[in-house]
Amino acid sequence: MDGLVGLLKVRVVRGINLAYRDARGSDPYVVLRLGKQKLKTSVKKRSVNPIWHEELTLSITNPNAPIKLAVFDKDTFSKDDPMGNAEIEVLPLTEVLDLDTESIRNGAVVRSVPPSSRNCLAEESHVCWKNGKFVQEMILRLRNVESGEIQLQLQWVSIKK
Repeated sequence: MDGLVGLLKVRVVRGINLAYRDARGSDPYVVLRLGKQKLKTSVKKRSVNPIWHEELTLSITNPNAPIKLAVFDKDTFSKDDPMGNAEIEVLPLTEVLDLDTESIRNGAVVRSVPPSSRNCLAEESHVCWKNGKFVQEMILRLRNVESGEIQLQLQWVSIKK
């Protein structure tokens, strides 16, 4: 476990206005990739506004490396269709880890990340101190697709040295 900085719990909350890939809609699922790690959510049948609320945990060794997120439409007889992709910046969350949390009240926003051409945020994202953990809520606008956003919640899990 050389160079492990910590664990990142990525809660894939829901998809918003995802693209139609079949006449009935799409059967979307989300794939997260970081280095050799690849994690998937379950498939939601016939929905372009799926609700997952599924937690995927990634080991973070380099906080500068973005997590790649991709959405696919599950097809039974052919290759799954891509439904857009995005990148998740981990840095805004890892940069607040050294803050003195004694003085931060529960629920306080410790950092705001505005959407920019460098990130995939659909709107401002906030890093909060919630119940003893740093949590970041975000909505990512999917790229390379006609429509769709994914709502996520990131939670940092420190590894005790």
